[in-house]
Amino acid sequence: MYDSADLQELVDEIAARLGASATLEDRTFRLLAYGAQHGDIDTVRQESILRRRATGEVRDYFERYGIARAEGPVRIPGDAALKVLARVCWPLRHGDVVYGYLWLLDSGALTDERLRSAAPLVARAAAALAQEARSRRDLGRDLLALFSPDPEERAGASIEVPGPVTAIAVRESQERLAALWTLPRGVLARPGSPVALLAPAHLAGEVAQTVQSAYGTAAGLGAPRTDPADAWLSWREARQALRIAEHFPRHAPVARWEDLGVHRLLARLGRPDLRELAAETAALDAELAQTVEVYLDRGGHAQKAAAELGIHRQTLYYRLGKAERLTHRDLSDGDDRLAVHLGLKAARLLGQDGL
Repeated sequence: MYDSADLQELVDEIAARLGASATLEDRTFRLLAYGAQHGDIDTVRQESILRRRATGEVRDYFERYGIARAEGPVRIPGDAALKVLARVCWPLRHGDVVYGYLWLLDSGALTDERLRSAAPLVARAAAALAQEARSRRDLGRDLLALFSPDPEERAGASIEVPGPVTAIAVRESQERLAALWTLPRGVLARPGSPVALLAPAHLAGEVAQTVQSAYGTAAGLGAPRTDPADAWLSWREARQALRIAEHFPRHAPVARWEDLGVHRLLARLGRPDLRELAAETAALDAELAQTVEVYLDRGGHAQKAAAELGIHRQTLYYRLGKAERLTHRDLSDGDDRLAVHLGLKAARLLGQDGL
């Protein structure tokens, strides 16, 4: 990894050479370094420094100027109504990839000639971020070893990250690609089925949402672990949470292990145990199974269940009675309701997993 102190020194040198307030952000608009402020600054700059990241609205606003595609500095005019000062955005491009952005507030003194004088420093900053991205990719190759349940394989992993960390599993999509290198610093990723990610615990939710949205599929988060040596436990939970997110709409598209309740138990069960539970409801056809599941999901509230199913309440009662006769269970009895409810959930996992 590139030393963040080196980035800070580069930004300080750029700010001093140009006499302009400078900040450096990664591709996700997360603040990496900022120099001493020269002259006025606007709300956007203040918020970026205080929050360590620009908001989504700010990001959308500046990306309209084509900064992600630009080959060189982009001049962005001020907007008095929005209280945005004029600035120059310099994409930190290395090769064909933009790894971040250098932002310079412009009072009118940043001529093309002055900007060219800082070009070597900007190139060094871009190269530094590219080097870090390569290092992250190299570390990502060891993620599966770190996530292995085998202690010997885990011992062979060369990854050293500070805790607490959270593992994330995301289903890949054949139609879409996710640029994993654009994720915030400190996040390690490895493509696969599912995609494996390890993130600082405080960033895990944001990272899961970002990658899930990019693929348009589902994601699961394990519980955070203070000791990174226990990340494999979080990874196991993340994969199980992903499975629940894919099969149960109430937990989609991003499922957190800690929020799954009884679904944690189901996710841990192997095929034989799931089949044993599912046998409770094997006699029900698809319509009856859906009716009973919705009814039980709504805590036995007939009016809510009938409304969700789009049927008359008498039709609901008829179907429930038929289901009771076929399963030999009494849905007014707590134990019987539990057995049927778990059986329906197990059957959903078995059927959709193709087990």
